[in-house]
Amino acid sequence: MAEYQAMPNQLMNYKSKSWWLESLPETIVSNPGLTPRQTADVVIIGGGYTGLSTGWHLKQMKPGTDVRVIESDVCGYGASGRNGGFSMTLFGLTKGITKFRFSDEKAKSAHQYMEAAVDYLHDFITANNIDCDYERSGYLLVGTSPGQIKRVEHDFKIMERWGMGGVERWGKGRLSDEFRTDFYKLGWFEPRCGIINPAKLARGMKNFAESKGVIIYERSPVVGFSRNREGGFTVRTEIGDIRSEYLVFATNAYSVLFPELKSIQRPAFTHIVMTEPLSGEQMESIGWGCRAGIEDARDLIHYYRLTKDNRIVMGGGDVSLGYGTNLNKDLNEKIFTLLEDHLIEVFPQLKGIRFTHKWGGPISVTLDMAPVIGFLGSDHKCIFSMGCVGHGVSMTTTNGRTIAEMIAGRQTPRTDMFFVGRKTISWPPELISYGVSQAIRGFMKIEDRLYCK
Repeated sequence: MAEYQAMPNQLMNYKSKSWWLESLPETIVSNPGLTPRQTADVVIIGGGYTGLSTGWHLKQMKPGTDVRVIESDVCGYGASGRNGGFSMTLFGLTKGITKFRFSDEKAKSAHQYMEAAVDYLHDFITANNIDCDYERSGYLLVGTSPGQIKRVEHDFKIMERWGMGGVERWGKGRLSDEFRTDFYKLGWFEPRCGIINPAKLARGMKNFAESKGVIIYERSPVVGFSRNREGGFTVRTEIGDIRSEYLVFATNAYSVLFPELKSIQRPAFTHIVMTEPLSGEQMESIGWGCRAGIEDARDLIHYYRLTKDNRIVMGGGDVSLGYGTNLNKDLNEKIFTLLEDHLIEVFPQLKGIRFTHKWGGPISVTLDMAPVIGFLGSDHKCIFSMGCVGHGVSMTTTNGRTIAEMIAGRQTPRTDMFFVGRKTISWPPELISYGVSQAIRGFMKIEDRLYCK
């Protein structure tokens, strides 16, 4: 009884994690937690985009499959309810880095995978009337310095060589007409991008998954798992346990909590500030009629977009690094101040605007800055997905589809992608990897200051 009485206070905690979660039209009432001695065909740990997508795709492919999702808090509590809300084609960090790490051919296939992922999420949202403030307004990569211009040109040339259509080169004149600022020097515009309210999307995905028969447990932090002698797995929470034939880790940055996955990725924390709604006069002063989501071409990028009620969401600029299993690095006042200052640097006419919200959260970073869908064990019945490096809205949805196809025994162009089952470069031991992460971050900050400012 005491545990039940504690739940209402805990339930209010999710609202502090982002404006997206705070502004949901209805207060979340969490599903019951996992109870002892349950069984299923497939257990999915993680109730974000990846886990929910895996669940409903499995039910569509094999309706008789017993699929259960275990979420430590409420669905959408993690990155799925805190991100910037870009459904975009970016795979990893940049096309150049992916090309350098894997090959030109594989980088092109990754971009095609992501183009299909953006279109697939668009079709899912529109066909199923998912209420998530969705706008297919496009993506604009901008260069604001000579160094950034070179990077934009580099990616643009890669796209041209691949024969990818639909990307437009925007010169300084076009940019200053579209945005009432001289800050942008060069850009390329890609119509294939949508902006969303990410928490609404996560909750809409949850409802959709449940409508297909997926059972979802919330408020059920997993404390461990093991392989059974007779085959399959047992997953344990503090209160309940469940056995299954297949196990999926849809935990991304939270994979650091599992020793078996910790070395494959590390969490980094990105941060966001949000303004009050802009008045009609303020909107007129900055233009932005296209309402595209924007990123600059720094190492530590700035990303920003408009909300449905014309607030500006500004994120990035720097990251925080955790140590060990510390996932409580959401707030960084220094970075929040830098983001507020950068918004005024881009749009000086907004000086004095009030910032109403600020938040952060962990993203999953592999050592080679590229995503992976992998396996624990040679039987390929324990699958994990991670390493979206902050660009996971469309990718995670399609990754869930890919994982479902793998479990259903289907071979598709998605399951044949080079990053499915690829060998990853492990992060070194904790103390060393923390030092390496700080060194990489320091180098990126120096390069941004000297080369991309």
